[in-house]
Amino acid sequence: MNRFSTAKICRAGIIASVYFILTYFFQAISFGPIQVRVAEALTVLPLFFIESVPALFVGCLIANFFSGFLVFDLTIGTSATLIASLLTYLTGKIIKNKTLRFTFGILPPILINAFAIPLVIWLSGGNEYTYFVQALIIGLGQTLAILPLGGLLYFSLCTLKANNPSSSIFKK
Repeated sequence: MNRFSTAKICRAGIIASVYFILTYFFQAISFGPIQVRVAEALTVLPLFFIESVPALFVGCLIANFFSGFLVFDLTIGTSATLIASLLTYLTGKIIKNKTLRFTFGILPPILINAFAIPLVIWLSGGNEYTYFVQALIIGLGQTLAILPLGGLLYFSLCTLKANNPSSSIFKK
C-alpha cells in the first residue's frame, strides 16, 4: 500500500487551501480576542482522512501569517491545530459509533484552541487577568464554527460513505 498516494497528496493540498481561503475570506472574524474561525469546521476531517492532519496544520500555518499575533500564532496557534487534529484522528480510530465519534471528535479542536489561543493573546500583550474569559470566548467561537458547520460536513461525509461505500474518496 502506498502511504503517499497522489489522491491523498491532492486531498491534503485541497484541505490546506480551503482552510486558508476560508480563514482569509472571513478574516474579520478569524483573528483576535473574539473569533469564529469558519475554517475550523474542517477539523472534523481527521475523522475520515489521515492526510487532513498535516493539511490542517499547513492551512493554519499559512493563514496565521495574516494574524496580528504573528510570532505566537505561528507557533502556539498552529501547534494547537496540529495537536487537535492528531487527537481527532485518534478519536476516529477508537470510536466507531457515528454520533459518538462526532461528539468526541470535535472536543480536541474546541478545548485545545480554547486554552491555547488566549495564551497567544496574552503573550502578545493582552491582559493576563482575562485569560479564562478569553478561553470561554474562544471556546464558544470554536463551538459555533465546528458544531453546525463541521456537523454538516461530518454527517454529509458519513451519508456519502454509507451510500457509496466503493467511492474513491474513501479508498485507503
